Amino acid sequence: MNMNTNAIPSRSGGILIEGLRKVYGRGDAAVEALKHVNMQVSPGEVVGLVGPSGSGKSTLLKCLGAIIEPTSGRMTLGDEVIYDNRWLTPDLRALRRDRIGFVFQAPYLIPFLDVTDNVALLPMLAGMPNAKARERALELLTALDVAHRAKAQPSQLSGGEQQRVSIARALANRPPVILADEPTAPLDSERALGVMRILNQMAQQSQTAIIVVTHDEKIIPTFKRIYHIRDGQTVEEAGQGLSLERPNGAAVRA
Repeated sequence: MNMNTNAIPSRSGGILIEGLRKVYGRGDAAVEALKHVNMQVSPGEVVGLVGPSGSGKSTLLKCLGAIIEPTSGRMTLGDEVIYDNRWLTPDLRALRRDRIGFVFQAPYLIPFLDVTDNVALLPMLAGMPNAKARERALELLTALDVAHRAKAQPSQLSGGEQQRVSIARALANRPPVILADEPTAPLDSERALGVMRILNQMAQQSQTAIIVVTHDEKIIPTFKRIYHIRDGQTVEEAGQGLSLERPNGAAVRA
């Protein structure tokens, strides 16, 4: 087992978190949710983030997703430093839309849009022409084996199909980073491992850095690296990295 709590030397791309702190409240009421967190995920890598409730997982994900502001430290997404003791980007909404993909435990698909429009919506909001955005959506739906559901409403999909559509949506703007929060929790073992297979193949082929927050014992053995967060601090551990290849070796195209 390889344990490491030291800062990680910088490499180009992916996710780099250095000395990140988050304190809620002030004075005697102050609570230090994150304490000098260091973490790195390289392009093409899927890393697990695990820890008990209240350990700081959600706080870390919200900081990295530009949903809440850290107290201090430094965060780099792709080749851009987005936070260095203050936000360095003037438009956090555009940052979240264009540079970060989110996958949640619940798919949160828009119920009155069909599958294609659910995936195409973010590229359209980013300024991509509608036809081009729908073309991108269909490419991803084909890669994720749900193109046959392209015109279906979310309510007509199975749970596994909904999660694959949510992954397509997260990839639609080709973000350098994807943050996945308990993406396999509602799925059975076969579908959970299928989601992890997809995330790993997409990470490698799109050179996307992916963090998966999970309590799901079914998927923890699939990670090659795991960060445990305890009392607001991260500890790195080498994982088992069990193979997720299909028996026929078929790959998902990005």
